Amino acid sequence: QVQLVESGGGLVQPGGSLRLACAASGSIFSITYMGWYRQAPGKERELLAIITTGVGTRYGDLAKGRFTISRDNTKNTVNLQMNSLKPEDTAVYYCNVRARATYSSPFIDYWGQGTQVTVSS
Repeated sequence: QVQLVESGGGLVQPGGSLRLACAASGSIFSITYMGWYRQAPGKERELLAIITTGVGTRYGDLAKGRFTISRDNTKNTVNLQMNSLKPEDTAVYYCNVRARATYSSPFIDYWGQGTQVTVSS
């Protein structure tokens, strides 16, 4: 089993920045990718960014130009730097990790509990 612990959410004014962090722990043999999603009230969960073990990245349209994903493979952590935040960025932000417990185990998607980000003056 893999546990994900997110941190860094909170209240920020429009135009401000926040840095989210997610640490993966538990039975981890390897991780193929780590990423961030968000879900606003009444909306579906949306992709923000993912980053592979080889540090390849893919950004969703919502995140391009303002958010930057980074990863520390030695610590199994993934961060999301968010700049120029807008009120419409208000949502619960979720960490996602695809990992396997052993060499022969299947890859499984794991999700964090979510961290609230509120952008308001």
